[in-house]
Amino acid sequence: MSTQLISAREGIITEQMRIVAKKECRTPESIMNEVAAGTIVIPANINHSQITPIGIGKSLYTKINANIGNSTMSSCPKEELKKLHTALKYGADTAMDLSTGANINEIRGTIIANSPAPIGTVPVYEALSRVEKSEDLNDELILDVIKGQAEQGVDYMTIHAGLLIAHVPMAKKRMLRIVSRGGSILAKWMQFHQRENLFYTNFDKILEICKQHDVTLSLGDGLRPGCLADASDEAQFAELKVLGELVVRCREAGVQVMVEGPGHVPFNEIEMNMKEEEKMCHGAPFYILGPIVIDCAPGYDHITSAIGATMGAFHGAAMLCYVTPKEHLGLPNAEDVRNGVIAYKIAAHAADVALKKPGARKRDDEISQARAKFDWEKQFDLSLDPERARSMRAEALAETNSEEQAKEGETGNYCTMCGPDFCSMRISSEL
Repeated sequence: MSTQLISAREGIITEQMRIVAKKECRTPESIMNEVAAGTIVIPANINHSQITPIGIGKSLYTKINANIGNSTMSSCPKEELKKLHTALKYGADTAMDLSTGANINEIRGTIIANSPAPIGTVPVYEALSRVEKSEDLNDELILDVIKGQAEQGVDYMTIHAGLLIAHVPMAKKRMLRIVSRGGSILAKWMQFHQRENLFYTNFDKILEICKQHDVTLSLGDGLRPGCLADASDEAQFAELKVLGELVVRCREAGVQVMVEGPGHVPFNEIEMNMKEEEKMCHGAPFYILGPIVIDCAPGYDHITSAIGATMGAFHGAAMLCYVTPKEHLGLPNAEDVRNGVIAYKIAAHAADVALKKPGARKRDDEISQARAKFDWEKQFDLSLDPERARSMRAEALAETNSEEQAKEGETGNYCTMCGPDFCSMRISSEL
């Protein structure tokens, strides 16, 4: 079975590479060369029939992922499908189904069947749902789950294979220890059995499954810091070193691979974290959660993390995993998904503009021209969230002092912030 990586090394330009090249304003040959080098991945499971391929790599436009999925306490297939449609509508490039409750297979199947975007999962969640307690996980179950998800069409999987039994004592020194669900499950399993991580010991078998279906591995950061106090510590970088070794094994096996990155990191440490990952993981695309730059803003963590995400993308992160306003508080609903996606579209776009990626600023220049002409409809159409821009404009007009002012303002050369007499653009246009 040939994967995108194997094809690229053989000098074959696949249809997926051509599609990515067209989207990215690149030549197919340049995409092929970076796929061959492992600096670009194209997550596209051969069983995901209606997928529209995307490329993930720091030389490409910055991508964003939206996490969806139910919990043991709430949501259903219908609600998760609504979240998927919301995420894609507002610009998510991929979605991860992180379901941990009932109907995991049904929800995932529905999501894959209805998504043109690549879909990711964390297989250990489904594995845990099949046993009474985490200690009951075993090699056969893990491989069976991964095989089943690959056959179903999952495009990329988060595998927490870099967290080893030797790392657990390091995590115990932390303020929040292990905040990754997958990481905590495996740490408990290793301590109970006094055995090495079963994802690590079965890694070659996992690679065989991934190669057969061209599943991209996303090497999970089971020891990502969960608060500023734990950022950039020995546990985080001990795991990252192992992830770098696993990147080499993936590439040798012909399996595409990217690496996941830290969660809570002070703003001043983000650049260092991005550079360390690139060096230790041999240029593999970096897929980061946030990072969240302060810990004291629950309800606004889509903002605290978008600040960190912008800096992360500017310094080399290839894909940003969104954070919603509900982070640390509860399971997000469709409106939370919308807010999270828009916050991260802003972060990704800001980094692309700053990096001067081809055509990144075109939309900004066009909306500026529309503002100069007071072309409200074009401004709305060029907005990341046209519906919200329209509704805010309508709300502002409704709050004016008279119906006559509101009616005039609908097409007027001013907004309600300045009014007709104090509009700077209107005044300066007469210079």
